[in-house]
Amino acid sequence: MANKRYTDAATALEGVLFDGMTICAGGFGLCGIPERLIDAIEASGVKDLTIASNNAGIDGQGLGKLLRSRQVKKMISSYVGENKEFERQYLSGELEVEFCPQGTLAERCRAGGAGIPGFYTKTGVGTLVAEGKEVKTFDGQDYILERGIRADLSIIKGWKADESGNLIFRKTARNFNQPMATAGKICVAEVEEIVPVGSLDPDTIHLPGIYVKRMIVGAPYDKQIEFRTVRERVSA
Repeated sequence: MANKRYTDAATALEGVLFDGMTICAGGFGLCGIPERLIDAIEASGVKDLTIASNNAGIDGQGLGKLLRSRQVKKMISSYVGENKEFERQYLSGELEVEFCPQGTLAERCRAGGAGIPGFYTKTGVGTLVAEGKEVKTFDGQDYILERGIRADLSIIKGWKADESGNLIFRKTARNFNQPMATAGKICVAEVEEIVPVGSLDPDTIHLPGIYVKRMIVGAPYDKQIEFRTVRERVSA
């Protein structure tokens, strides 16, 4: 069995990164994001990236770090409302953005990973999302053609993996990580713990190890919070 475990994020990404590449990144907001791998990409200086991700993190956190360092040329995303630098770059023409409905984005990555080059969906019909896309009518209803996404690299965050790369996501950190993992030619995962083969119940595995080419242990993590909402103290 090939050794998939690497000592750190920079080593795990060695020989993989290049200018102009496409990356699928797992996570939702700041939940389940591959923090160590994002830091290593920033430190590498690779540029002109196209990144498919549900969002671009927040200012200075998550993928927001790569926006801050001007390493991203294009984002394929469904939600970008929490990142002021994203907004600034987009409105000034510095960043190309392909907005994609959230479910469509997940399916585009799943389709790409399954070898499906495209599919038809009603989502976005009659809106800006449909502009320039093929429209077909099925049973009297219009559907637009969406292309599957294939990336040069997938970066994902898992909870626990065994040494062969079988991986478990924890609760909501599962989000986009699973479909993003399958859509890349190479998938690099960071996890909180790696255990011996045979330690994981097969019924609990979310991502088979055949998809994971390289792994690192990223723990420990500092929990980042996008919004901290507190209630005003009421005096008795």
